[in-house]
Amino acid sequence: MLAAAMTDIVRERAAPGIEVLRLDRPAQRNALDSATLSALLAALAELAGEPEPPVLVLSTTSERALCAGADVNETLDREGGVARMEAFARLYAAIEAYPAPTVCVCVGNVVGAGAELAAGCDLRVGGDNLKLAWAGARLGVPVGPARLAPLIGLSRARDLVFTGRVIGAPEALQLGFLSRACAVEQAEAQALALAGEIAANDGPGVRRLKQMFRDLEGLRAADRVAHENEILVEWQRHGAGLPAKRPDTVA
Repeated sequence: MLAAAMTDIVRERAAPGIEVLRLDRPAQRNALDSATLSALLAALAELAGEPEPPVLVLSTTSERALCAGADVNETLDREGGVARMEAFARLYAAIEAYPAPTVCVCVGNVVGAGAELAAGCDLRVGGDNLKLAWAGARLGVPVGPARLAPLIGLSRARDLVFTGRVIGAPEALQLGFLSRACAVEQAEAQALALAGEIAANDGPGVRRLKQMFRDLEGLRAADRVAHENEILVEWQRHGAGLPAKRPDTVA
């Protein structure tokens, strides 16, 4: 079980065929800045390029949060804001396209970009301290429908995306967003156990089954996600964009 620290990420080959990526910005509740996005993208590309890509567990070093969204305190000019949003779009696409099954540990704040990462994974295990929310409506961010609606249904997705309300593990489990729920201190262990069940099966066969799910969902689903990503980047480029700490406002 080898662990390696990267920029705001801890990687561990927890067992043969299982890789854990833990977000490690506890002071920011794992809010994602440009450096962390780059590190995640690099790690996903490396893992996806392995001859036998491992089952991936996306987790956190802090039970307070998987991810509280984008780091709005990152100092960015307008071009930097656009570049970061393009990185978010690439990350969402990379999670969805990862060739082996993915399991997300949903604990504490799973908000905005954190909710999108969770929705992009194949399976989710939630802790009893979960605070799950799509915050886009409050900030005018055009994100949420593409990934959430296929998971829980159109009407329920509209409820969560339009209101931005916070839900806990019981409701997330009832909606079908979570595969399993447990005490927060057991969430990663449960996710690893689930990953172990998957990794114990025939690797090429499981990866083929994942591709079948993607293919059977059809081009319409892929187009839907790509379309939302395009809108998101254009909103950052030409619209209001995410609130951010601008260089001319730094004390």
